[in-house]
Amino acid sequence: MSKVRSGLSRRQAVAALGLGGIAVSLLPRDAEAAAEDARRLLGSLIKSQPKPGKVSIKTNDIAENGNTVPVTVSVDSPMSAADHVRAIHVISDGNPAPGVASFHLTPASGKAEVYFRMRMAQSQNLIAVAELSDGSAWIVSREVRVTIGGCVG
Repeated sequence: MSKVRSGLSRRQAVAALGLGGIAVSLLPRDAEAAAEDARRLLGSLIKSQPKPGKVSIKTNDIAENGNTVPVTVSVDSPMSAADHVRAIHVISDGNPAPGVASFHLTPASGKAEVYFRMRMAQSQNLIAVAELSDGSAWIVSREVRVTIGGCVG
C-alpha cells in the first residue's frame, strides 16, 4: 500500500517563504518610518546642531518626471584655507534609504556647489546640510512634488 502525502514539500515551503519575504520588502514603507530614518541619519552625519542659512537647494518645485530630477546645492563660503565647506550631505525623507549623496570638498574645490540628478518615486523633502571647517553646520530643506514616479520598474 502506498502512502499519500499532503501539504507542501520542503522545497515548496522554502520557495514560498522566499517569495513572501520578497513581497514584504517591496511593500511601500510608512512615510513616518522614512522621515525617522532621515532624522537618524542626519544625527549620525552632523556632530553640531545645524542652523538655517548659508545653504540653498535649486531644483524644480514640481518634477514632471521623477526619473531624473536635477538638483543643485550651493553654500555661501569663501572656500579659503581658513574658512571652507568640508562636506555637503543630501538627505531625502521620502526614500527608503534616505542618504542621497555626500560630497567632500577642500579649499582647492574653488566653489561650494554640487550638481546631480536623482530619482524620486514620490513627493518628498530634500534636506541639504553643509559642514564647515570651523565645525559649524548649516541646513536647508525643500519640498519637491513628483507627478510621475521615477523608481517604478
